[in-house]
Amino acid sequence: MDFSGQHVVITGGSTGIGRATAEKIAAAGGKVTLIARRPDKLNEAVAAIGPAGFAIPCDVGEKEPLLAALDAATLRNGPIDGLFLNAAAEGMYGLTSDYTDEAFEMALRINVWSPFWALRHVLPGMMARGKGAILLTGTLGAVRGMAGNMGYCVSKHATLGLARTVAMEAAASGVRCNCLHPGFIDTPMMNGAPAEAVAAMASTTPQGRIGRPEEAGAVAAFLLSDEASHVTAQELAVDGGVLGTLRIG
Repeated sequence: MDFSGQHVVITGGSTGIGRATAEKIAAAGGKVTLIARRPDKLNEAVAAIGPAGFAIPCDVGEKEPLLAALDAATLRNGPIDGLFLNAAAEGMYGLTSDYTDEAFEMALRINVWSPFWALRHVLPGMMARGKGAILLTGTLGAVRGMAGNMGYCVSKHATLGLARTVAMEAAASGVRCNCLHPGFIDTPMMNGAPAEAVAAMASTTPQGRIGRPEEAGAVAAFLLSDEASHVTAQELAVDGGVLGTLRIG
């Protein structure tokens, strides 16, 4: 892959899949702007990436700061060639009957409203230039039901709808949009999970293990690269086979 002369913006870029993708793109010659909430983690990521990395602390759940961050990224590194909308909120764990309005609203704000705001802000420029790659992070719960996490599951179904709609609207202009479905990946979102829960995730995965951030990051970088120039309106799982296999026993 060659990202020379390209500028990619990644939300949720300070850790996990976002950081792994940023490192891959920077190593291939691209400039990367990372947007995330925690300045300390952003600084660590930029230090690892080197001069190609630029950090903007921002709560992507707030509309105006998010749009200002996207404008600042453009001012610093030029027009946005790639946009990876990776930031996500888990929501709360609990049955639908116990799910709170506040938890449901937060999941929708981060996982649906935030990428919608970013897409509406960045997409016109990409379409006018006739080139661009957009990637949204979905989840296995975007295509399957998930008991015990209504906000996350519903919002990620909507994330997939955002990707498909943008892909169809922008295809003729030369702009691509796809959705990445990570499976059970060793990211900070899994931190604090009980050992028995992690073991269950691994045993549910046909490959028998939890995935690594760099494995998902490599696929994300490919989908954002010119090597995927004829790939749009697609959803791709990096899940060790979970979605593709019916396990019996």
